[in-house]
Amino acid sequence: MNKKILVGGQAVIEGVMMRVPGAYATAVRKPDGSIVTDRHDFTSATEKHRFLKRPVLRGVVALFESLKIGLSTLQFSADIAIKAEEEAQGKEHKEENKFLSGLTMFFALVLAFGLFGFLPLYITTELLDIEKKAFAFNIVAGLWRILFFLAYLWIISLMKDVRRLFHNHGAEHKVVFTFEHGKELIVENTREYSTFHPRCGTSFIFIVLLASILMFALIDTIVIAVLGNITLPLRLVFHLLMLPLVSGVGYEFLKLTAKYQHTWWGRSLSAPGLWLQRITTRPPDDDQIEVAIVALKTAFGDSLADYAGQEFIAEAVE
Repeated sequence: MNKKILVGGQAVIEGVMMRVPGAYATAVRKPDGSIVTDRHDFTSATEKHRFLKRPVLRGVVALFESLKIGLSTLQFSADIAIKAEEEAQGKEHKEENKFLSGLTMFFALVLAFGLFGFLPLYITTELLDIEKKAFAFNIVAGLWRILFFLAYLWIISLMKDVRRLFHNHGAEHKVVFTFEHGKELIVENTREYSTFHPRCGTSFIFIVLLASILMFALIDTIVIAVLGNITLPLRLVFHLLMLPLVSGVGYEFLKLTAKYQHTWWGRSLSAPGLWLQRITTRPPDDDQIEVAIVALKTAFGDSLADYAGQEFIAEAVE
């Protein structure tokens, strides 16, 4: 009998976060070679409130929960890295200023909105006279958005620290594959598996970019029909408000492609996301694989034995 299990993860600085039923854990390797872990019990809002399990709505919840967990675990790994660097320089470690950390996050969000939200719409508006042609406009703007996303991934992949992060991303995928195939969680068993996983967050982002073309075209059509016209500020407002819904649709689409990944059309639909992982994942070394294994074992805790040798369906988006 198949048992549905939520399992997924995220690469962090010199480590990996793994999320399993009821908990998530982060494992980070320190410069001295030791591995430090941080585990938290966690129950999704979809488990507490049944109505949130409905299609699309569950994707919106999953997005916000993943962002919350992802940011906190990334901050945990960053704190360890900063502390280690200060100790190596003989400096006294000071607790991070939460205001400055929040300010940095704010500017990062503004940059993301400008690059992937405002700029594609502005360029399309300025270069082409198709503001009232909702579908044509959003196809062009969507292509600009995808182009900027690909350029962004390629540029950051040239950075040393980011490349290291992508190696940890590959380790996370290999360990998830090992668990999904019911193999013992040891380094030797993970080496044979791919770093490309069909439910990767990179694939999710690309699917959202594609879904946004259709969803934004529909909302633009409605606005034009009601108001008779649409301006750039109006487009920005409505598109921003639609983002959670677009993400929810993308989540359902990703689940569908993962479920039918062994069919020709499932493989075709998941191919672009898997191709992108050639940028966002790298073959890990054994030390990185070990950290990912520690993260998954820590997340499961004593309950890992309950899943040993059982077949299951992994449903989670990373």
